[in-house]
Amino acid sequence: MKYQSEIQKRRTFAIISHPDAGKTTLTEKFLLFGGAIQVAGAVKSNKIKKAATSDFMEIERQRGISVATSVMSFEYRNTLINLLDTPGHKDFAEDTFRTLTAVDSVILVVDSVNGVEDQTRRLMQVCRMRKTPVIVFINKLDRDGKNRFDLLEEIENELSISLHPMTWPINQGKDFKGVYDLHNKSLRLFTANTKATEDETISIDNLADPVLEGHLGERDAEALREDVELIDGVYGELDPESYRGGDVAPVFFGSAVNNFGVKEMLDTFIRIAPEPQDRETSTRHLAVGEDKFSGFIFKIHANLDPKHRDRIAFLRVCSGRFERNKYFHHVRLNKDVRFSNPYTFLAREKSVVDDAYPGDVVGLFDTGNFKIGDTLTEGEDFYFTGIPTFSPEIFKEVVNKDPMKTKQLEKGLLQLTDEGVAQLFTQYGGNKKIIGCVGELQFEVIQYRLLHEYGASVVFNSLPFYKACWLTSNDAKKLEDFVRFKSNNVAEDKDGQLVYLAQSEWFLNTERTNNPDIGFHFTSEVHKA
Repeated sequence: MKYQSEIQKRRTFAIISHPDAGKTTLTEKFLLFGGAIQVAGAVKSNKIKKAATSDFMEIERQRGISVATSVMSFEYRNTLINLLDTPGHKDFAEDTFRTLTAVDSVILVVDSVNGVEDQTRRLMQVCRMRKTPVIVFINKLDRDGKNRFDLLEEIENELSISLHPMTWPINQGKDFKGVYDLHNKSLRLFTANTKATEDETISIDNLADPVLEGHLGERDAEALREDVELIDGVYGELDPESYRGGDVAPVFFGSAVNNFGVKEMLDTFIRIAPEPQDRETSTRHLAVGEDKFSGFIFKIHANLDPKHRDRIAFLRVCSGRFERNKYFHHVRLNKDVRFSNPYTFLAREKSVVDDAYPGDVVGLFDTGNFKIGDTLTEGEDFYFTGIPTFSPEIFKEVVNKDPMKTKQLEKGLLQLTDEGVAQLFTQYGGNKKIIGCVGELQFEVIQYRLLHEYGASVVFNSLPFYKACWLTSNDAKKLEDFVRFKSNNVAEDKDGQLVYLAQSEWFLNTERTNNPDIGFHFTSEVHKA
């Protein structure tokens, strides 16, 4: 356990939410507390007034949404925090789901006005499946929203998780007066646009103290006493182990845009959030304290810096020590690779690092060696398990509007689909290019990025396919016959693997019944080993 002290001071987490719940705004406030930025960008009503630090792609700045996971590192109270800000939009859920495999805990932002929304349900499903510890931040208390008791009940019922309030709001909307910290027994009065350096809490050990009336007025002081008595009776003290086991979610109330209620959550996070954890691999259980280095690629991003056409693979360190210029074993390619300029990130700002430890996220300059899920080790052969891939649900043919830019288009398609938010197929025996995505918005982003980053102008024509299935068979002749008879519905993925594009569930079931010797798989995972 020679890196134990490094492991203990690290926390790696993701912020997740439904779009527009205030996730990116909350990210900015964390960075302010860590001293990583001085001025937060404001993302309001989907129009960007000042570009948000974590949204680095041009289309994100135009649309006011996050469409790629951003990675940021900062220090707070002698703790190194690796924060992953994820896309909220459902069309980019695949990127978010994969990011959840690279973190040890999650902060879930819930809009107090809208309550639990669709994407929140989906994301919590993944957290429950992985037993990921969750802290809930109920945002926008400065707006008129749902009753706080009703909201807690809704979150518990809809997301199937037990909650434990850590702070409690005094009113909401225009009457919002502040929050009472149930753990530290202190009151923080609401002021708009609280500075990260301000720490004006009022210690109130005994709520019977008449000083409370002086701060809140008689009616609100009495309401707070009743609420706190009820909460203490129901919840008591938080058991950190039940939180780390993924059974109980601590809850904080506040207003991210006003930087209010954020500090209480960050301080609690430092105190109770799990350190980097052990991992399961394809061959064995891997302990985080092992001396030998291992890590996996959970995200690839082309053109982080459009001027340099760079391609960055994001590596989560799982054990040992990552070192600059040291040779590591690339398991899938069975070759040794080294990195002269590995990066850590503060959104678009990146700085070269000499070493990294479990929990850290490192950006590796990639010339096309990496795919999502790839593992680096010091020689041992295994893969980290549980990194999801999804069969696309929407398929479109790529039509090149400028034949002079064919080379740029091909390069752009390869690089952008390597990022994992879309899959590229080529018609079997032909050269028709087909892109498969989980959501419509991804096509818009790809079209925009092809034009602005590669100079390639395209349109997309919809295709009548329902699912992509990867084909396997122990009988080469039967597979060959199937491909010949069904050539209009067969394509190859980027690795040359055969894929059947089914027009409907009925067609897929019919082909499965008629071809018992052929395997139809909804993910390409079967080809990884």
